[in-house]
Amino acid sequence: MLRMAAATRTKAKAKKKAASKKKTVRKSAAKKSPAKKKVSKKTAAKKTAKKKSAAKAKRKTPALYTPPRKYSIAFSVNGARVETETPAHTSLLYLLRDLGFTEVKNGCEAGDCGACTILLDGVAINACVALGVQVDGREITTVKGIGTVENLHPIQKKFIEHGGIQCGFCTPGMIVAAKALLDDNPSPSREEIKVGIAGNLCRCTGYVKIIDAIEAAASEMASM
Repeated sequence: MLRMAAATRTKAKAKKKAASKKKTVRKSAAKKSPAKKKVSKKTAAKKTAKKKSAAKAKRKTPALYTPPRKYSIAFSVNGARVETETPAHTSLLYLLRDLGFTEVKNGCEAGDCGACTILLDGVAINACVALGVQVDGREITTVKGIGTVENLHPIQKKFIEHGGIQCGFCTPGMIVAAKALLDDNPSPSREEIKVGIAGNLCRCTGYVKIIDAIEAAASEMASM
């Protein structure tokens, strides 16, 4: 009997201890949970504040476009005076075409094909690799300044007669290059003609007819 009473007492004590432990765990959990909630609220508030400040910064500093400065320049094209304004970065090719001189062809824009060849103060250059602001006070000659439909230059006539003109895209630059060559060397050999037009590419004629045309033009000009 005594043993059974002792066992009953021991069980009762164990139950009381277990119950007290559960209460302690619940109390600690109840104490911790509000603190966690407070921390999460603070974090959310901080994130919201950061977003609002970033949005305000974007509103205060909008992306503004400032157009490039333009420079006033004056030059002559085929004997006619031209006055205009152009940004420093605009190429001479684009400047001339924008002004209506579309006989200056846009080919490679890299100085390789020679389709945009013009005479600048009598020297053949590729307009695509020069800047518009560089021609202030200077003289430009395009293919239209060499001859007209009513009064063709000998180079233009011989290009037509010898079939040196095919699709016509490279022809303006090729004629200008030939003019520069014959101005510098009125009686070039065929090899010298090849060197003179080496910077001008043609996809149609194979160059033979072009060389024949320039050679014939040199002969005609020498007899004039």
